[in-house]
Amino acid sequence: MRLTISGSYPADWPAISRQVRLEAGDRCIRCGHPSDAPKRRSSCDEWCRHEFDDKQRMLTVHHLDGNKANCRWWNLLALCQVCHLTIQARVIPERAWLLEHSDWFKPFVAGFYASYYGGQEITRAQAEAQLSHWLSLGQPWRAEVA
Repeated sequence: MRLTISGSYPADWPAISRQVRLEAGDRCIRCGHPSDAPKRRSSCDEWCRHEFDDKQRMLTVHHLDGNKANCRWWNLLALCQVCHLTIQARVIPERAWLLEHSDWFKPFVAGFYASYYGGQEITRAQAEAQLSHWLSLGQPWRAEVA
């Protein structure tokens, strides 16, 4: 099973993409690598969580569900090129994931699960406030037993 890429970017995609990257602090939300915008060539710094390789990486925006037209908050992940390709190749949100999700990913996948399995559109604040609940929709086997 592979992630299916579909849809077209909305007309205001440049502004949406810029806003997502700004909200992420102009860093990859997975590894922390700073943006390598053309005007500002930076590389690894003390906040990077990957092995310092001093490489430049462009910050991109990944669509979790593969639909370029879907610009819900949970579907837009600010990722460096390396992390973008890694996540796109390995993560298919509809596919069962037996392990616990990474902390950085939990709010996004909780938003996806709320929409996909629960039929609800929630805010990031709602996702974070009831993280266990929303995650249990997509991973019921991980729900805590009361």
